[in-house]
Amino acid sequence: MTTLTDPAKESFKLSMLIYDTRYRSMTIQIFVLITFIIFVFWLVNNTIDNLTDLGKPVEFRFLTEAASYDINQRLIDYNSRDSHLRASFVGLLNTIVIAFLGCIAATVLGVMIGIARLSKNWIVAKIMMVYVEVFRNVPVLLWIVLAMAIMIESLPTPKAFRGENAMASMYLSDSVAFTNRGIYIPEPLFSNPIGDVSLFGAASLRFDVSLDLIVIMMLLGAGVFVSRRIKKWADAVQNDTGVRPTTWFMRLAVIIIPTVILLWILGFHLGYPELKGFNFKGGTYLRNSLIALWLALSFYTAAFIAEIVRGGILAISKGQSEAASSLGLRPNRIMSLVILPQALRVIIPPLISNFLNLTKNSSLAIAVGYMDITGTLGGITLNQTGRELECILMLMLVYLAISLSISTVMNWYNNSVKLVER
Repeated sequence: MTTLTDPAKESFKLSMLIYDTRYRSMTIQIFVLITFIIFVFWLVNNTIDNLTDLGKPVEFRFLTEAASYDINQRLIDYNSRDSHLRASFVGLLNTIVIAFLGCIAATVLGVMIGIARLSKNWIVAKIMMVYVEVFRNVPVLLWIVLAMAIMIESLPTPKAFRGENAMASMYLSDSVAFTNRGIYIPEPLFSNPIGDVSLFGAASLRFDVSLDLIVIMMLLGAGVFVSRRIKKWADAVQNDTGVRPTTWFMRLAVIIIPTVILLWILGFHLGYPELKGFNFKGGTYLRNSLIALWLALSFYTAAFIAEIVRGGILAISKGQSEAASSLGLRPNRIMSLVILPQALRVIIPPLISNFLNLTKNSSLAIAVGYMDITGTLGGITLNQTGRELECILMLMLVYLAISLSISTVMNWYNNSVKLVER
């Protein structure tokens, strides 16, 4: 009788790391990783040694020194005696504001233009096509400068609003003024405020946030949550009976009525801008650099988003819209309920890239004098202190953190709407 035995296991040899296919790929990867780490260590160490020899050791104590420059547009209190760190923080907030506003405006505008490009109306489709081709084929810096030039040259000066024979007038019951210096809009005020809360303990990063605003946002969030629950209830009723109950007034009521009551309790009113002397006082002041940058980035990015939306819609089979039409749905309902929800799975991944590009393009704000993080930390602070390496490294980390945050949020949303396979 023949007995079959397993072959003896081969003992491990160092040569197997190179010649054995089971270990070769891992060996190469480890070698490349070690080589890269050594190169980075040598580069950083060599840079630090050279800067030390030049009398400029790598350190960040300069952030505590007085900035000695003003920032024209800011969300928190700041003066020239504050530190470079606080100036950089003010610039960071300005960058976040322009990125947030730009992403929202570009998305809304891009979706509308992308849908309009597929319109059966020949004129509308061609106008949208011209818009897309013009905006996306001209550098965004030129659009920023052009928007700034239009605001400066076409809008009146504040003194044009003075006197009985004023050459310019305010809008919306004398509450909004468009000038070549910027736009003045009403400011929300409260007669019975709850107070403020300070965020971040460090003096350089500390800023006050209104508790009134926090309570209002929480109440709005609760209203939206209840509204979504009402919608789910209506969906369940429709699935069971085939008849959808009318709930739009209920959904609006749970959001609007509690908010209005809270505003009344807090004594909400508006502070209007008034012309005093050579300029407007009161209200909220939006500088022309902020408006120009926001509009230019939004219109430019919207051209790319429009093409993404158009491609996403075309990726959906025509049978989907035909089936929805056979059920009696109107074209606008077909687009909002059937086509766009499915197209989102195609639209969102490239949409993330455009959000990141808009955020990085906001660094061109220095061209129109808008003081963002590039203009503060990467501009005046760098030139005053001579700390090129430290400022550039911090600037890179800031943009990296913002970009990763946007990617994380959008990827989470993408995972929530993607198809779940059975």
